Amino acid sequence: MKYVVSRNSNPVSVARDFDSLFNSLWNNWGVPSTKVPSVDIWEDEKAYVLEAELPGYSEKDVEVHVDKHVLKISSMCEAEKETKTEKEGPNYLVRERSCRGFERSFTLPEGINEDSIEGVFKNGVLKLTMPKVPATQPKKIDVKIK
Repeated sequence: MKYVVSRNSNPVSVARDFDSLFNSLWNNWGVPSTKVPSVDIWEDEKAYVLEAELPGYSEKDVEVHVDKHVLKISSMCEAEKETKTEKEGPNYLVRERSCRGFERSFTLPEGINEDSIEGVFKNGVLKLTMPKVPATQPKKIDVKIK
């Protein structure tokens, strides 16, 4: 419901209020939501490029794999264990940050040189450059007719 944009000249709308309440309840049923990185993907004549926003992650936290034409970007973490007593650790009043694991997969198009994919991680942005295989030109064969 929240992706549909509607315009209503009535400033007080029961339907709008219901939608707002429904969307706020539906988004988070008391369970932390899984966050996936936002990506931009584009191509030029030489390569496909994928940029993923990964703020708060470091290069060692993120894994990139290619298997059977599927590119997978992931980060797994171990759940934090609360073993501290009140005297040892902070007394949290609000605790919303937790394990930040994610997994995102993309099916690669034909014509990518998978062995030459390069990645750069800088300022919280992962940039993957996937070079295209040069298009093979038809071979011209001269045929001599006698």
